Amino acid sequence: MGRYVARRLLQMIPVFIGTTLLIFLMVHSLPGDPVRAMWGDKAADPAQVAQLRHEFGLDLPMWQQYLNYMADLFKGDFGTTFGGRPVLDEMSMAFPVTVRLTLVALTIEIVLGIALGVWAGLKAGRAVDTGVLAFTLIVISIPVFVLGYLAQTLFADTLGWVTPSVQDSMDIGQLMLPGFVLAMLSLAYVARLTRTTVAENRRADYMRTAMAKGLPRGRIVGVHLLRNSLIPVITFLGSDIGALMGGAVVTEGIFNVQGVGNVLFHALGQREGSTIVGIVTVFVLIFLVLNLIVDLLYAVLDPRIRYA
Repeated sequence: MGRYVARRLLQMIPVFIGTTLLIFLMVHSLPGDPVRAMWGDKAADPAQVAQLRHEFGLDLPMWQQYLNYMADLFKGDFGTTFGGRPVLDEMSMAFPVTVRLTLVALTIEIVLGIALGVWAGLKAGRAVDTGVLAFTLIVISIPVFVLGYLAQTLFADTLGWVTPSVQDSMDIGQLMLPGFVLAMLSLAYVARLTRTTVAENRRADYMRTAMAKGLPRGRIVGVHLLRNSLIPVITFLGSDIGALMGGAVVTEGIFNVQGVGNVLFHALGQREGSTIVGIVTVFVLIFLVLNLIVDLLYAVLDPRIRYA
């Protein structure tokens, strides 16, 4: 196990470098001059523009800018915004909100998605199974921003259960509706994936053996069936955590959640390259770590899997 973890950690290094390099080049290759854009429609002083470009290192070759960025990154320095504020301070305020929203969405996704999938899988071919599949297909077909506005109209404007926009991003209760909207697409995929694996494993030999032994139905479903059926679901959930954090950008905009999406939106408008690259770099690290954790969970769910 230790060698496997060490090998995976070493494999993360070129992946991390390649991903951050690609993101850095894409952000800094956008048309326009971000420094000159600070003056808006007013005429900019060429001397001040040159001074600011030198101060932020934008007058250096692209490869040297990337090396300087990576050197600062390994020191814990994500750079500074054009306003002089450290990017790390911006992220330290926004990421806890997005993480909280993601955890709310992930909880809803796991509880409802797996429950619907198991229910449909145990009733495969019946009306319940058809209803769950139809419901998940409808959810998958609706874009997130449409679903968000529908949820606002129904639960806030019509029923008055919640406020249309989040007033306090630190309040878990106010994050329930945006978390539900954020979770809906992934919930549908989890339900369909769980349903497929449960329906398939129900016909396996070990299930017939467990039933022939006279084991309680709860133990057969909870230990034998569900444990083996969750392996592909865990794979999806591991990668989906990062996708939820990235997808929160749209949801945060709809419900006025002051998280990473809000910071990223303003950074894109102002061409704050350091902020954009810094946020995406954190997302890359989250994806890499979660993929490692998911691989290690395989051995927990399935004793037949061993890492040499």
